[in-house]
Amino acid sequence: MGIKEKQRVNFPKERLLDEAEALFAAKGYHGVSVREITQAAGCNLASINYHFGNKQNLYLEVFKTRWIPRAMRIREYVREVIAAHRPPSPAELIEAVAKAFLGGPLSDEERRRHQQLMFRELNRPSEAFELVAEKVMRPFSKELMEVLRPCVPGDLSEEQLLLCILSIFGMVLYFSFAQVAVSRITGRQYDSGFRSRLIAHIVQFSLGGLKLTGSGE
Repeated sequence: MGIKEKQRVNFPKERLLDEAEALFAAKGYHGVSVREITQAAGCNLASINYHFGNKQNLYLEVFKTRWIPRAMRIREYVREVIAAHRPPSPAELIEAVAKAFLGGPLSDEERRRHQQLMFRELNRPSEAFELVAEKVMRPFSKELMEVLRPCVPGDLSEEQLLLCILSIFGMVLYFSFAQVAVSRITGRQYDSGFRSRLIAHIVQFSLGGLKLTGSGE
């Protein structure tokens, strides 16, 4: 166990955040009690009020200190591709986005929690969703629009371009979140080779939506 991991185990606040995130991801905000969180973290019932004020603040802190930093790591992964190619082709940019979510900087466990938390927010939005939209979704979408705009046909409106970007995210998130379903339907094991096949599919399908063809246009 590394130094940072030991520190997180030794600090009740960090244990509460870790266990709360796991429980919120698995059961949703309304499916988890304060008692359940404190028992999992090995803390007393008063600890949540002491460190966060209440359960709602704890939930928001999970997004602030766990979800958003992970999202920023994904965004930085894509930014590195943009910086390396200066500017990247549409195919290179879409491939970077797909790789960032299907593989990228997150571990499988981080990716699972990340997706589960967002899936629950999409079904039952809370204040956390507004936080994520403000800090991550809108800025990231705007950044990708600025990179893609010079590469797409001039008659593609801003709204059409934004919808294309959201469609790319939609494909990427589906293939990432619905791994079991995709494997059952295709009969393919969700290994690195199949991930590469999915990434290539997302790129080609997205280029068609952007009215582009080929990998370098």
